[in-house]
Amino acid sequence: MSAISIRNLSKTYPVPFRRVRAFFRRPAKEPVEALCDVSFEVGTGEIFGLIGRNGAGKTTLTKIIATLVQPTTGSVSVHEQDSVSHDEHVRRLIGLATAEERSFYWRLNSEQNLMFFARLHGLSDRSAKQRIKELFAQLELDEVARRRFGELSTGNKQRLAVARAMLASPPVLLLDEPTRSLDPLAAARMRELISSLARQDPPVTILLTSHNLAEVETLCARVAIISRGSIRAIDTPRNLRDLTSGKEMVHITIAGGEKISFARQHEDDLLDVKIRELQARGARIVDIETERPTLLDVLERYEQS
Repeated sequence: MSAISIRNLSKTYPVPFRRVRAFFRRPAKEPVEALCDVSFEVGTGEIFGLIGRNGAGKTTLTKIIATLVQPTTGSVSVHEQDSVSHDEHVRRLIGLATAEERSFYWRLNSEQNLMFFARLHGLSDRSAKQRIKELFAQLELDEVARRRFGELSTGNKQRLAVARAMLASPPVLLLDEPTRSLDPLAAARMRELISSLARQDPPVTILLTSHNLAEVETLCARVAIISRGSIRAIDTPRNLRDLTSGKEMVHITIAGGEKISFARQHEDDLLDVKIRELQARGARIVDIETERPTLLDVLERYEQS
């Protein structure tokens, strides 16, 4: 069953004050097509990655799913609820954490901020306090619970945004660069949390956008590449790498420091042949390393095409 279904979605931002500009004979820019005929589905409990350059359409797509922006054409449904005709219901199903968070109240402390948003979700004070306590423990925010939001580091603000997205235990999370500005340990724990949410019962469906391609490859079952508003490819990270280039580089180190490097097709027998040749001449192999294409290579290929 699909948790998120996107069908033929397009979004065009019109030129503001176009008629006024025309009246005064001022030049007007062309309308901006942010998304063009985007279609894909995200399964229940899936961690789905969305990668692309800045301005590729990731933020617009996320905002449409979250009902913050309406599409020009096409549709989005979350657990079979249309994001336009049933927007209030969809908002109850979604938790959104953005990389550029501006909706917190800077004079309130972390706990007060979450209490405010918990009440907007309809949680009782007792339930809200218990839930906030759980989230602070999960995200290691206990030390900043009484600190004003404006005094928090960028990393702690990001973790608080994720905590807010999880407040009402929504079945779908939209996470925009969730490990941005986090130190390595905090980022590792955030990835562990994301993985655990997808494994829990019932599982949480997660749409993840990130510029950390290694993170996307580690977390996501499938990845969509978006470029200039269009989805260029969707597949598992491994299949995307293999489709981009059927080759990998192999580096063999022989005793004495000699190195042999060659390219081979995936799953061919060239490596076995090379090893037998080296053994036949009495060479002792010290190390074998393989260098395969990365998601960065995939992204570059679709950006250039």
